[in-house]
Amino acid sequence: MTDSSVPPRLRWWPGIAIFFLTVVSIAIAFAWPTSAFQMRNIVIFGLGCLGLLFLATWWLTFSRASWRMRLGVVGVVLLVAGASAAAFRFRGVTGDFIPIFEPRWVREVVIVPPPAEKTADLDQSGRPDFPQYLGPHRNCVLTGGPALARDWVKEPPQVLWRQPIGIGWSGFAIVGNRAITLEQRGEEEAVTCLDVRTGRQLWAYTDPVRFESSFGGNGPRSTPTIVDGRVFTMGGTGLLNCLSLETGAKIWQRNVYADAEGGRPEWGYAGSPLVHEGKVIVSAGKSHERSLWAYRVTDGAVVWREGSQPASYSSPMVATLAGAPQILMFNMIAITAHDPATGAVLWEYPWGIRQPHVAQPLPVGPDRVVFSSGYGVGSELLEIQRDAAGKFSATRVWKSINFRAKMASFIERAGLLYGLDDGILACVDWQDAKRRWKEGRYGHGQILSVGELLLVTAENGEIILLAPTPDAANELTRFRVFNTKTWNPPALSGDLLLMRTDQEAVCLRLPTAK
Repeated sequence: MTDSSVPPRLRWWPGIAIFFLTVVSIAIAFAWPTSAFQMRNIVIFGLGCLGLLFLATWWLTFSRASWRMRLGVVGVVLLVAGASAAAFRFRGVTGDFIPIFEPRWVREVVIVPPPAEKTADLDQSGRPDFPQYLGPHRNCVLTGGPALARDWVKEPPQVLWRQPIGIGWSGFAIVGNRAITLEQRGEEEAVTCLDVRTGRQLWAYTDPVRFESSFGGNGPRSTPTIVDGRVFTMGGTGLLNCLSLETGAKIWQRNVYADAEGGRPEWGYAGSPLVHEGKVIVSAGKSHERSLWAYRVTDGAVVWREGSQPASYSSPMVATLAGAPQILMFNMIAITAHDPATGAVLWEYPWGIRQPHVAQPLPVGPDRVVFSSGYGVGSELLEIQRDAAGKFSATRVWKSINFRAKMASFIERAGLLYGLDDGILACVDWQDAKRRWKEGRYGHGQILSVGELLLVTAENGEIILLAPTPDAANELTRFRVFNTKTWNPPALSGDLLLMRTDQEAVCLRLPTAK
């Protein structure tokens, strides 16, 4: 005869088994050879959530605990979760999809130094412009500036100014002493013009719009383009502005999202406007014959609209391949080339697994171009040919996992590709895709080729100077700029380096070789 007043013993073994299997599964996923850190981390996160769900189900239905105990444990868990949510805020993810949390009570103190004096050696004369995304030619390559010193310990960069800035992932475009960027200021999206030398705001133009993404971050994400005294900007929600560089006055505006009748990218419009032969060309969306749009520079009138591919996060660029100029667009599921005059699609090539694309294509030689993506997709070298009838075709030369450029575009020197392979600096021969070396984990930052050197802005907020060769990365020196995630592309005008995050902007004067 049993005593019904005695509660049944707790059934522990299912909970222990679930916990053990979850830990083992996560360990296997972490150790499994993978070519995509991002996908591995997503799998680990999913396994952790699944394990917690099974544990909760066991505790509430099969544990044999009294309901008082069950609800008590649930209450404690919810209390801890609520206290954690009250104490920490979610700040998005790293480039490898690792969540970032920061204490709510911590407020970063930003020290704003006095404005730099307008001395003669800071005048604009002789300092080259950086008028658009990734530099004058939209290819990360800078020539004509001063040679940089190679030891920042002996002679560190000078901070000319440092100040708070509105959220967003835009970079700076620089012409003369004017630096233009986009930022979110509360419920307004702002195009702001700063004096390069002092950081003083010269003008600001605002629109009452706001793009939000808890995962990818809020605010605008494209870099302005400056041509012939006009500033062209693409906001996170799809507002294309043409403004006066001198005053910030609006010359014209188009709502690209409305023009294309939908198809806004999940993480907002990130492609920077391309100005070419009197047209402003932007990636718009996915509707039929509305993929790439060209507007007239003078008044914003539509010149052409062509293509039917879903938009991604790359920017249009001009290249000459197989003897013909063409606009390359890295779309979500295909690479598309357009006729600059009419927008007609010259050729298309299928691509990827619907993963986001940020890195720019890279022409190598008169008829070849390299494309690359992260998320384990890798790179391909395409050969572009044109037959006697004028019809173009794209043929794969090779496909490789040795280069996975996620956010940072890569550069070419003497037949070699240099860039960030899923956050690690690498060198690959573009003729056969063979890797020469891979070293230096800098995260998902950005790179610029400066003369013979390579300037890396790391995801952790450092800048690194290297002298890469076919045999080694040859890191020379580094300098800490920020203590937070740094995704925004840098801008270098002579020896003045402008950098920003989604919280802060800074201008550094880099030491030059004596």
